[in-house]
Amino acid sequence: MQNSLPSDLPLRDVVFYTLRQSILTGELKPGERLMEIHLADKLGVSRTPVREAIRRLELEGLVTMFPRRGAEVAQITEKSMSDVLEVRRTLDALCAELACDRISQEGLSSLKQACENFERSVATKDAQKIAQADVALHDIIVQATGNQRLIQLVNNLSEQMYRYRFEYIKDSSQHETLIKEHRIIYQSIVDKDKDTAASAAKTHIDNQKKAIIRQIRLDTKKMSHRE
Repeated sequence: MQNSLPSDLPLRDVVFYTLRQSILTGELKPGERLMEIHLADKLGVSRTPVREAIRRLELEGLVTMFPRRGAEVAQITEKSMSDVLEVRRTLDALCAELACDRISQEGLSSLKQACENFERSVATKDAQKIAQADVALHDIIVQATGNQRLIQLVNNLSEQMYRYRFEYIKDSSQHETLIKEHRIIYQSIVDKDKDTAASAAKTHIDNQKKAIIRQIRLDTKKMSHRE
């Protein structure tokens, strides 16, 4: 993550984005304690930018503060996940419908390429590469709408969505389903078939929701057994 950040970014922002990415990709796991001294040593910085980053992450809902226990990575709960996906489901369906009317030939070529890139990334079995390819594919559809308000709304949800999507993508048993769904979405946009495009976009989210709920319940079960 740090490699992709602008070189002139203030240290406090570098620390913030580095920790944020670690949470979004699951490197820092839900419920894991965020020890300022440990993180400062690991990142080679003082405790001050780490403390500031943790406060900002709390405001984003990625960190939870507990009296006497300090900061922990926020749990991925069914409620928080459902809230995000409920909104994203509707927005993705709208984006797919609008893309049917508005996508350019260049956009269609990019979307086809993005589908192929996604399939190649699946072959690597690298969850981070797969997640990035998935985001890139959906971004093309969102941008194709040409609706700046809609683009802004989707972008605001994207970071929160990434955390849940990453949990889904880590499950390799779902990769073939993702490939098939992407192909259906792409072909329906090529055919300007709004109904199929919207329906496929909703199914895409619904399947993610079911898989993530299974994972959340499995994690909860494991934690209760440890206790």
